[in-house]
Formats: sequence, C-alpha cells, structure tokens
Amino acid sequence: MTLQQLRYIIEVANRGSINEAAKRLFISQPSLSNAIKELEAEIQITIFERTNKGISLSKAGADFLGYARQVVEQADLLESRYKNAKPAPQHFAVSTQHYAFAVNAFVNLVKEYGQAEYEFALRETKTHEIIEDVRTQRSEIGILYVNEFNRAVMSRLLRDANLIFTSLFTAKAHVFVSIYNPLAKQKSVSLEQLKDYPYLHFEQGEYNSFHFAEEILSTREHPKSIRVNDRATLFNLLIGLNGYTISTGVLSADLNGNEIIPVPLESEETLQVGWICHRNAALSKLALEYVEALKAAVADAR
Repeated sequence: MTLQQLRYIIEVANRGSINEAAKRLFISQPSLSNAIKELEAEIQITIFERTNKGISLSKAGADFLGYARQVVEQADLLESRYKNAKPAPQHFAVSTQHYAFAVNAFVNLVKEYGQAEYEFALRETKTHEIIEDVRTQRSEIGILYVNEFNRAVMSRLLRDANLIFTSLFTAKAHVFVSIYNPLAKQKSVSLEQLKDYPYLHFEQGEYNSFHFAEEILSTREHPKSIRVNDRATLFNLLIGLNGYTISTGVLSADLNGNEIIPVPLESEETLQVGWICHRNAALSKLALEYVEALKAAVADAR
C-alpha cells in the first residue's frame, strides 16, 4: 500500500468517476483502474462497487476512505513542514438541509482557514442525500434535524450507515413569513390561521416520505402547497406569495436580509438540529473548525 494509491482512492471518491479522477491525476484510466484493483487485492476488500451506472463506495470502502484521508492529510502536513513544499490544496465538504446558519458557518470557515488554494463544497440538498453523502464520505459533515416523529426512522438509517448524530440545539416550531404578511405582526400564529396562505416546503425527490421532510408537522394537509428545491426560491415565494414555511426560527439577517422573519408557531412540537459524521473516521482539522463555526453561527442567530 502506497501514499499514491491512497491519493488515487480519495480522488476517485471525490469525483465519483474513475475517468474524471484520471483526468485530474494526469494518468490514464486503465492505469488508475489497475492501481485500485491492486490495492483492493492487497487489503482484501472491495473499495468501489462497479455497476453499469458507474462506481460507488462500498460500506467497507467508506470505512477505508476515512483512514486514507487521515494518512494523506498527515503526510501532507509533514511534507509542508519539513520539505518546504507548497501546501496541498485543502478539501472540505458539508451536506446540509436548508439552514442559513450552516451557510454562515461555511462563510466564516473559508474566510478564516481558506489558503491560497482550496476546493470546498457546500451542498444544500435532500435529507436522504445528506445521509448518503456522509456515509460515502463525499461530505465529512451533514446537518439535519430529528424529532419525536422521525426519530426512530432516522436513528435506524444513521445506525445502518455507521453514522453518529451530535445535537447543536433544540428549537421550538416557528414559521418564516415575509414582513409584509399580516401574520408577521403577531406574537404567535396557529395552524388554523395559516390555512389560507401557501405552504412552502422542500422537495425530497424519490425519498419523499414524511420522515424525510425538512419541515415538522409534515403529515398535516395543506389546502395550498408548493414544493421547491432551493432556499432562495422559497424565500422569494415567501415574499411574492405571502407564503410560509415551518422551521427552527433561527435565521440570519446577514445572508437573508430583513424581509423574512420568524414567528412562533402555537405547537408543542420541537426539533433537534445537529450534525452527523462517520463513526470510524476522525474528523479533519477543517471539519472540527466547521463544527465550532456552526456553534458560533447558531449562537449569533438565536
């Protein structure tokens, strides 16, 4: 097993394609494929599962990737310290539900720790994809919530994916509305008062189960309902259509302006927002710093 082989594995996992990784590594695709096969034979596990749709990390491969990242990261630190080598470009990725505080934390991380060269990724995506991204270590950190309704399902999925959940905060239910919405002036709103306004919620694709919804109270019927894919569209519809969505109440005016505000929802429901990571992979320095940035962003926004 060589450092070069570990770098190959990491690059293929980052790209999700042997062909794309080979281009980035400036080697031929057959050479890269052979190097991976030789490593798999040596350590006697299948790192990448190959199908007619491409490749994906196996469960054993995801575990191996975590250790490989640690070894390569430490080797890069040694080289940069003792060989006066140019620091290797930094890599960090996070997958998250649509939370402004997660973006704020990411911005602060890049400002504080971004070197001259880096390749970071912030994926605001569907709940199931967050779990899959962290399972396959496409992302080191995932951000999502659990509550009484989805806890059993989410706990099982995280356990099966060998992931652990760490709580950031517990929030009471709020609705986000525009400052022009008549409900914005109230100290709290009831579900009955919301029925005449469009309900906005995030699309979950093929995993559109109530348990994967980003919004609590997802089983309730809504006379007016609009699914969206991104936070900017949702906020535009909050303003343009006087719509509402149900969330944590944690919102950042720095990124989202002052036209959207949280109003407490008259409900006993709570949600526990936290971050997930792979059980067998030590977090990189950037991932640890991002967790600290998350805590600070939440404290500032609440």
